[in-house]
Amino acid sequence: MRKWFVIVILAVSQFVMVLDSTVMNVSISTVAKDLDTTITGMQAAITFYTLTMAAFMLTGGKFGDLLGRARAFKIGSVIYGIGSLLTALSPNLPVLLFGWSLVEGLGAVLVIPAIAALAAVNYTGKARVTAFSILGAVTGLAAAVGPLIGGLVTTYLSWRYVFAAETVVMIGVLLVSGRIKDDERNRETRIDPLSVLLSAGGMALVVFGVLQSKTWGWLKPLNPPEIGDRTIAPLGVSPVAYLILFGVVVLWLFVIRQRALADSGRQPLLNVDLLRIGALRGGLSGFLVQYFAIAALFFVVPVYLQTMLGKDAMQTGLKILPLSAGLVVFSAIGSWLTAHRSTRFIARLGQVVMAAGILFTIGAIEPALRGWLFAIGMFVVGAGFGLLASQLGNANMSAVKESDTSEVGGLQGTFQNLGSSFGTAVVGSVFILLLGSGFTTSIEDAQSLSPSQKQQIIATVNDAGVPIISESEAIALVDQSGGSQEASAEVGRVYADSQIDALKQALFIVFVLTVLSLFLSRRLPDRVAAPTGAANEARST
Repeated sequence: MRKWFVIVILAVSQFVMVLDSTVMNVSISTVAKDLDTTITGMQAAITFYTLTMAAFMLTGGKFGDLLGRARAFKIGSVIYGIGSLLTALSPNLPVLLFGWSLVEGLGAVLVIPAIAALAAVNYTGKARVTAFSILGAVTGLAAAVGPLIGGLVTTYLSWRYVFAAETVVMIGVLLVSGRIKDDERNRETRIDPLSVLLSAGGMALVVFGVLQSKTWGWLKPLNPPEIGDRTIAPLGVSPVAYLILFGVVVLWLFVIRQRALADSGRQPLLNVDLLRIGALRGGLSGFLVQYFAIAALFFVVPVYLQTMLGKDAMQTGLKILPLSAGLVVFSAIGSWLTAHRSTRFIARLGQVVMAAGILFTIGAIEPALRGWLFAIGMFVVGAGFGLLASQLGNANMSAVKESDTSEVGGLQGTFQNLGSSFGTAVVGSVFILLLGSGFTTSIEDAQSLSPSQKQQIIATVNDAGVPIISESEAIALVDQSGGSQEASAEVGRVYADSQIDALKQALFIVFVLTVLSLFLSRRLPDRVAAPTGAANEARST
């Protein structure tokens, strides 16, 4: 049992890191009400939490090399625990953004790369394969039980208790972390500030642009920002397009900077040559798409259930339970299959199963999300996620030399959290945008409303921001404007249909990306190679 004590410590930390976002998702409406904010405010908090981790994960990995992975792990645990306590005590959205999205995120960027690197240091051979399978299974388990824990605690106590408990857990981790073996720290490690600025800035610009698309529009300006009396939409194009374009340019400059540093003999923040390793590219792209899909599902489904149907956090968690069950069961099955089938086979099977589950879920969607078909679809999605979670971590680490494990841990965390950021920002924004346009369309098409009544209703909602309202709230708005009972019923019916269409169209984006990920996983290894010499075997392009 002593042999596995280290992986237990690392797995508990991994569990807490993953638990955070899934707990918050099922509590969206409760937290929004408690902090006197909106659903879009909560979308921003969730997105910025994962964006902070994505933007600084590479830097966190470098700090692990400089300070020593075990020391970075301990420092990150302290920062994370402080952030959790601040989150638990948050009186409003700005404090939540600071405590959760920023402080916890910065703690996580030290802890997450260290977890992967320390697992590689403390275990070798088959034990390492088992260790990474355990971490993958724990990741799946945390994503699975997060909605249930969040639902139970939020419904019967308060969502704040979850974050207070995380502080206690991280204190416990610190007390026993002295048992973790570490390599000598690399005192020659250097961190290039310009590289940090370019990588973080580029990601922030792209994700923020996507996040604002629901308000400002993608290309055609909808409600662009204003400075004084001047609308900001250069050449009649939404600021979103400029933000994304500028972000991509900044990331391109980041890559150029890394190559220049390497060519001059200085240390880059990211060894971009690692991305030439086919197996690593396949594993990282798998992480990106996998977490894009789950983050998207864990945002739009709870928003629909809570905002449109009025479900509480516990009822929302139960609706997601089949996905959680699939995750747990097939994470274990995937780990068992590792001894019998190749990483490529298991991971690609997971992608196919996940895509099929999403398509099945879309087909099973009906207004109340009742019935076994929706539950089966969610279970199949979870099964695909579980198969992927059991494989990708070890595939990534086995693709490189031991000296590169810390950097790959940072890369893995970057792609994982970038996927989560994009999932919440892209699919969440599309969903909210479709809900808003669906409500507007239902008002404009209502034959029973006069033109003045239509203008009054639309103006009332637009003054309050992007409309995320339930069918009953839409009917109430028509009643308040003096609309007839016939008009209220007509608007309610049309808007209810548009809600379903919005949910299906948002999830279809997830399906398309999951199918496309199959083309990116072809380079995964036929067998998980032994760590030594694996880099040479896997460096194919």
